[in-house]
Amino acid sequence: MARLIYSMFTSLDGYAEAAEGSLGTGAEDPEVHTFVGDLFRPVGTYLYGRRMYETMVYWETAHTEPDQPPHILQYARDWQAAEKVVYSTTLDEVAGARTRIERTFDPDAVRRLKAEAEHDLTVDGPNLAAQAIAAGLVDEYHLFITTSVVGGGKRFFPDGVRLDLELVEERAFAGGLVYARYRSR
Repeated sequence: MARLIYSMFTSLDGYAEAAEGSLGTGAEDPEVHTFVGDLFRPVGTYLYGRRMYETMVYWETAHTEPDQPPHILQYARDWQAAEKVVYSTTLDEVAGARTRIERTFDPDAVRRLKAEAEHDLTVDGPNLAAQAIAAGLVDEYHLFITTSVVGGGKRFFPDGVRLDLELVEERAFAGGLVYARYRSR
């Protein structure tokens, strides 16, 4: 059975999306980006909400831009090779290959996906992840914690859910970003 992983960059105060501005530095660092690419290379399926998909669809054509560094080209190839499921009631079509739209998030369908998958899955975006967390589907949480306190926005973890997690890996990067991987107990 495959694992369902929730991973995002988050501010030091726990927001996956800032109310105003960015979450701070870290994602643009080539060392961090290479680490993220290596970490998620084995992922076979990405589960996205509409907004996160619209952000990530950049990787469908990133390889066509001139002068891309090797780590960007590798990430684009890996992303293109994976399946993508976009949960949206408003999106009429998807721009990328290996991508399909689902109108509603069905926890039982995701359980079946996990049971049948040969490679891990990710759930990306705080709104969609909140549904997966509430349904007890998330096996691991990968946080990339920036050095910024943003004071508000969309939280990485949803309100009203208690989780007791086990820290299984951590890494600090030169720029101050910290990676922490937790597993559900």
